[in-house]
Parts: sequence; C-alpha cells; structure tokens
Amino acid sequence: MGKVNPAREAAHASLMKIKSGKYSNLEVNSTLTKAELSGPDRGLYTALVYGVWERIMTLDAVIKKYSRTPLETIDPEALAALRMGIYQLSFMDKIPDHAAVDESVTLAGRRAGGFVNALLRSFLRDEKKLPLPKEGSVEYLSLAYSVPRDLCGRFVKWFGYETARSIFEAFFESEKITLHVNTLKISVDEACERLRAKKSMLVPDCICTESFEGISEGIEQGLWFVQDEASALCAHVLGAKAGETVIDTCACPGGKSFAVALNMKNEGNLRSYDIHENKLPLINKGAEKLGIRIITTEKRDARKPDEALFEAADRVLCDAPCSGLGVIGKKPDIKYKDISSIDNLPAIQYDVLCGAAKYVKRGGTLVYSTCTLNPEENFEVCKKFLENNGEFALEPFTWAKGECAGSLTLMPHSDGTDGFYICKMKRK
Repeated sequence: MGKVNPAREAAHASLMKIKSGKYSNLEVNSTLTKAELSGPDRGLYTALVYGVWERIMTLDAVIKKYSRTPLETIDPEALAALRMGIYQLSFMDKIPDHAAVDESVTLAGRRAGGFVNALLRSFLRDEKKLPLPKEGSVEYLSLAYSVPRDLCGRFVKWFGYETARSIFEAFFESEKITLHVNTLKISVDEACERLRAKKSMLVPDCICTESFEGISEGIEQGLWFVQDEASALCAHVLGAKAGETVIDTCACPGGKSFAVALNMKNEGNLRSYDIHENKLPLINKGAEKLGIRIITTEKRDARKPDEALFEAADRVLCDAPCSGLGVIGKKPDIKYKDISSIDNLPAIQYDVLCGAAKYVKRGGTLVYSTCTLNPEENFEVCKKFLENNGEFALEPFTWAKGECAGSLTLMPHSDGTDGFYICKMKRK
C-alpha cells in the first residue's frame, strides 16, 4: 500500500466523523487547529471535506451505479475513500486521475482496496459520466447539485426552474473572501494595499480578495473581520449615526453589531441582545479586539422586549433566526436538514419582529433581515407586520444597484453575495 498525502488522510478521517453527525464547519475548524498541515495541505484538506460533503448525493449516485454492494452496507472507511476519489476525479481538475485513485485505494485499507480500485476504474472507463436524470426535472436538480428533492421543489416553486438552477450553481462557485475594514484602526485604501484586495462594489468599508494571505494576522490585530457583503449592506441600510441609541435584538455572533458600531464611529449607545447567553462572549471579545467601546451585551429573548426601553432607540436591527437557505454555499449542512423544520419559523420571526418594534422611537428606523431565500420568512413576515402595525411603513433606500422601495432580496447568482433579505421600515 502506498503512502497517503496527510491532507487526504485528515480529510478521510473528518468525513467519517461528519457523516456520523458532526457539523462540517466544527470538524474542519477542529482539525485545522490540531493537525500539523502545511499551507497547501490545509487548502487541499478544506477543499476535500467541504467539496465531498456538499456534493455527497451526486457522489453516492455514482457509487450506487457501479457497486453491487448496497451503499448502506459498504464499509465506512471504503465509502469515505470512494466519495473522495469520485469527487477528485469529477470536480478537481488539478489532481491527476492516478493520484485520486491510488490514494483512495490506500485509504480504503487492504480488505476494501480492490473494491474501491475496481469501482473507480469503471467510472474512469465510462469517461467519468455522472448518472443524472434528464435535465429539466426536479430530480435532475436534486442529483446534479446534491440538494434533497423536497428542498429543490421549494426553490422551483419560489423562483422557477432556471433561477433555482442558477442559485444552486452559485452555491458551488469559488467564494471570494469579504472583509469589513475596521476604520477605527486602518483605512480601506491601506487595507486594500496590504492584502492586494479590491474595494467592494456593493457596500462601503468592505474589501474582497481571493487569497488568504495576511488575513488571519489582520483579524488578530483587529484591523478587519470576515463579513459577507450582504450582511454589511444590512448594517449600512440601518443608517446608524454617531451619538444615537441602537438596539440589535438578535446579535450573536456579533458581525452586524460591529458593522453598526463602526458606522456610528464608536460614539453612542449600542445594545446587543441575544437569547443564547453562552454566545455573548463572542461579541465582547470581538469588540475588544476591534477597539469598539459602545457595545453592551445582555441575554434577552427578542420576543419579550424590555418595557423600560420601549420607544428608546433611534434604530433597531432585527436579524431574525431563520432557515439559512441563503448561505448553503458556506454551510452545506443546512440543505440536508429536515425541510419541514422551516415551516414554523415565520410565526417565530413575526413575534421577534413585533418585539423589536417596541424599542423604536417615533420617527425611528426598524430593519428586519434574514440569511434565507424563503419568501415566507422574508417579505411575507414583513407584510403581515405592516398590516397589523399601521404606525410602521416601508422606508425606501438607495444601494449600489439603484433605488429600493424598502424590501430587497440579494441573490447569490446575480448579486454575488449570500442569499439575504433586508426590509427597512420607519415608525411614523
């Protein structure tokens, strides 16, 4: 048996843990912290783990075609090796076919090595053709993009077949890294020069790069933090100014609070609430690193607002808990969850929004946001709220692509951001 690249060995071990129930991002973070991998190997490890996991339904379709052994009875080590091998053969152009096959055979072990070798060689002889249904069907979308059929059906219902396909395609595209620059410590121009990055075309104070070089050092120094342009735009639309009182009702892990505080030039009063007390230290530590002094944190259920602060805030941000269907590209675990679990969310989101509204002053601003593309969690929630709360109305705003009537859905395939929803309202 040959020697296995350490990145592939680590990825093989991680994929067996993820399949047994561990979240992919937690497993990747844990391994990268503990494993002694070189820079290139860290990149290969991450690409293999996330790549296999987000394509797992497609990979399993290949295995089912060529294996006489039912998928569920294949040895776990052999199954993980097969998935890695097929993924490298199908979706990683820079890896030679022989390397993908040979190392997958070694990872499978002596007992299953022959089985893995035979299956991968058969796949190669068939010119690596994926066994997909006829295009134009929900079944095709499901297997081609590894999205459960029921979820595919919902996307087609919401957006139509071609748009749903474009969204799924965008989830697989190589992600640019977006950073929110801490303008308390460094200018946007300086950050761009330091990282050889480009300014965001969608939102001020954000920069974009495709290289990891220098990013972690700057994060440790508090010069910037990772934040998608959609999330940063949400904070920008809120429009917080220096000296104001602002409340972020569902604040953890803190990115939007940090962005709002920077927009306030670190002057004023920003209250960051969250129902999960154990996550509040993330905000406190992040604020300390960034040099932000105006944030105070507190455990609070957004559905039960503090009466002492009714009508006390100039602006309120309500980033409601949601299904996360707009960030599948970054968190592939989301698409494998039971789709029925999202059906109860709009009722919770409505209550959260009604609670947040209590804090808004007369003439103040309320922003509702989610990182999902489900219309029932987005405008439908706001529509119901506006119908039942006549003192609030949509507030138009301008963004990089023009005028918005107050309700905006950002799309991965057309805007190059996370799937995200922003609704700006004003209290009369």
